[in-house]
Amino acid sequence: MLTFRMRGARLMGALLALAGLLHVALTLKIAAFNIRTFGETKMSNATLSNYIVQILSRYDIAVIQEVRDSHLTAVGRLLDRLNQDDPNAFHYVVSEPLGRNSYKERYLYVFRPDQVSVLDSYQYDDGCEPCGNDTFSREPAIVRFFSPLTEVKEFAIVPLHAAPLDAVAEMDSLYDVYLDVRQKWDLEDVMLMGDFNAGCSYVVPSQWSSIRLRTSPAFQWLIPDTADTTATSTRCAYDRIVVAGTLLQHAIVPDSAAPFNFQAAFGLSNQLAQAISDHYPVEVTLKRA
Repeated sequence: MLTFRMRGARLMGALLALAGLLHVALTLKIAAFNIRTFGETKMSNATLSNYIVQILSRYDIAVIQEVRDSHLTAVGRLLDRLNQDDPNAFHYVVSEPLGRNSYKERYLYVFRPDQVSVLDSYQYDDGCEPCGNDTFSREPAIVRFFSPLTEVKEFAIVPLHAAPLDAVAEMDSLYDVYLDVRQKWDLEDVMLMGDFNAGCSYVVPSQWSSIRLRTSPAFQWLIPDTADTTATSTRCAYDRIVVAGTLLQHAIVPDSAAPFNFQAAFGLSNQLAQAISDHYPVEVTLKRA
């Protein structure tokens, strides 16, 4: 079950309608960010929370992974900070806690309601966790967006924080998730993104041929294998963005997909950068209409 929270629904509708009438010349920036152990401790630290808010404010849609917040206290604080200058700047969608045992994580979407609206959402059903025949450690929480200002008007986002030792199998199974989204919503334009653990020791070169998400010509991988999406001393392309659907693929601003190195952007020490997260966000921009 996904929880959708918004403020000022009438204002949101008015802003979307006005933006559509005026054809505001805007692009849409989307990101996936694994914020290591995001919860009350991190949001209670003024320095770390300030940088997290700065990073997320760059985006119109951001999908946050590794949310460890059973009572949504940290999520509430994050939204208060994002909305401190405008109470309707950001809304959110959050999944239930996901995991096969006592360790649980949530997926969290934060988005600007004057740029996009949520049409629908659902939690992918990958089988019976207690039975041991489920596919994902943290099954995707999928959201369908309407974007009046961009070339592609409707698209879905499928997030994944893959279990490191099951990265190959989980990435391969994203192909099945894509087919499920197509069947459910009759929608081909889908962005799959997140910390796939898609590099270094978790995926060796000989294994790529067994991953349908990689071998099918329907998908474009926007973050290359040579990228470094980690804020640590490792150089690994763990975090990825993959797009399917002709309209969505054509709507990508060329060369806009990349990790955002917040350490370099903000001039942070290694220690402070890694306290924020051991991953950089991966981001991409969609063309305006």
